[in-house]
Amino acid sequence: MSFEKNLLQMKKLIKKKPVKPQLLTPFVVPQKPKYTDEWVKAGLTVIENEFGIVFEKKIIYDLDHIHGDIKLSEVFDALALWNSFQGVHPISTEGQQVIFFDTETTGLKGTGTYIFLIGQLVWKKGHFEMTQHVLADPSNEAAFLYESNLWKPGHTVVTYNGKSFDWPQLQTRWILNREHLPRLADPVHIDLLHGSRRIWRNELDQFKLVQIEEEKLGFKRVGDIPGHLAPIIYLDAVKSGNPTTLLKVLKHNEWDILSLLTLYVHTTKLILQDQYNDSSVSSTNIGKWFSDLKDFDRGQVAFEEIISQYSKSEAAQAFYYLGFEYKRRKQMNFAYEAFEKSLTNLSDVWQIKTYEELAKIAEHVKKDFDAAIGHVELAVLLLHQTKNLKPLQKDRKKMEFNKRLQRIINKQTISRASADFDT
Repeated sequence: MSFEKNLLQMKKLIKKKPVKPQLLTPFVVPQKPKYTDEWVKAGLTVIENEFGIVFEKKIIYDLDHIHGDIKLSEVFDALALWNSFQGVHPISTEGQQVIFFDTETTGLKGTGTYIFLIGQLVWKKGHFEMTQHVLADPSNEAAFLYESNLWKPGHTVVTYNGKSFDWPQLQTRWILNREHLPRLADPVHIDLLHGSRRIWRNELDQFKLVQIEEEKLGFKRVGDIPGHLAPIIYLDAVKSGNPTTLLKVLKHNEWDILSLLTLYVHTTKLILQDQYNDSSVSSTNIGKWFSDLKDFDRGQVAFEEIISQYSKSEAAQAFYYLGFEYKRRKQMNFAYEAFEKSLTNLSDVWQIKTYEELAKIAEHVKKDFDAAIGHVELAVLLLHQTKNLKPLQKDRKKMEFNKRLQRIINKQTISRASADFDT
């Protein structure tokens, strides 16, 4: 009997188990919480869908509504700037509906952490509309998530630390309810925390949204609740049925989201409008951001504008980065001059880096070995004096500079010997 026939005979002996059809667990709509009427009296609206109920609050803002120093309608100017922008940037929009989005949660991480408040601000014909959805209780989570409409595609989400916190939390809760909900959309995501760190690095000590509001957006909260109390307040409202203090959490969330819009406007103008300046530090950081994105032309233009608008000491960092732009274009004399001018107001660590760049150009381009040695010696002196580098970093740089110094001295010796021979 052939091998194939043997296999067929053996297959007949195998008992085939009947395939059981997959049993889908029917969704049981949860009951309304006992405190539903109390929450409605406090100003919340009950929304019912196929998965249960969710509490909702809507707030309408006129186009002329001002939050801090910025009118909400200025967001249209910001969007127009990005629409005409020819390039790639992390906070550029792509013509989709923009949603300013923030959440409040019962904790910081873990599957036991619920999102209990989702706030969204969008533009609708003739006005802005904020919608806040409040989780009725954990049994109504599917209804809460579904009503957010975040499963619908075609929008851009703007958050503050949302890439690290809000959106991952939302994804976790969505996964736990995936048997009932449509797939969560994968929107374009603009996280303004990242942009704020890029723009105000070395200028702001902290990057909490409240600090950004006060120092950059002209908004100061009065009567705000600390964010870390929000989970306790929500859980107490569910337990007691009294939503009075919970409404302060909604106000906290409302301010967060309005500040997202005004921060988006402010950062857009800083990045794209030349005449809209904040400080030499932020302008330099924006130029560096363009350079890091390989948009070297815009980076160079930004640095040159800073140099023309600010004093030499205020523009020191811009001179430093401009040196690299010239160096990239093989304009070594301009690069050398820019690095020299940057030394006026840089910290010791940055001066060490600058002297290293000057030494490179003096050695390899200018063939001015005396100048190269002088730059290396000044860098080594600063290296001994600085307290802003770790011992291992200092040791490594000392070895590099000693190696460079010895090479330059050798070149200088050969050059002088050659000159003596020629004479």
